[in-house]
Amino acid sequence: MTPSRAIRFKRTALRGAHRLHSAILTAMKLYFAGPLFTTPERDWNAEVTAALRAAGHEVFLPQEQEPGQDGAGIFATDVGGIDWADGLVAIVDGADPDAGTCWEVGYTFGLKKWIVLVRTDMRALAGLAGDYNPMLSEAATIRIDVPAASTVQVIAMILGGLARIEAGSA
Repeated sequence: MTPSRAIRFKRTALRGAHRLHSAILTAMKLYFAGPLFTTPERDWNAEVTAALRAAGHEVFLPQEQEPGQDGAGIFATDVGGIDWADGLVAIVDGADPDAGTCWEVGYTFGLKKWIVLVRTDMRALAGLAGDYNPMLSEAATIRIDVPAASTVQVIAMILGGLARIEAGSA
């Protein structure tokens, strides 16, 4: 997605955020991929997931499924979650996105399912975030690049992207 197209998409999604629930005709099954190793990461993941569920989607959130499991259990559970889902929403913030999230993107791409990449990294505003790894950017059905956006804005952008996927315009 070109920068100007991303900006147009951002404006459109934010203007239409109040209508998105009614615009989504069918519930999607989403796998929510992203880092989950700190309390702020888990809290943010849970907040975004709650909003996606409130919009009528089913969401597999790994942090809800993994507690108490060993590595083999986490792997099997998460692969099962991706297999179940229609597509993947991946948080790819940071100078180097989370390794597990990158694997989940690759696996989802191999299954020929849609992928929404979300990047809110504020270092992009100063030109310090670096470019996406092409193995991520080229796998994406939609890229949402919103440096320093609020959680509400990010949710609106994700819902707008899902509506575009459902409408076949992604």
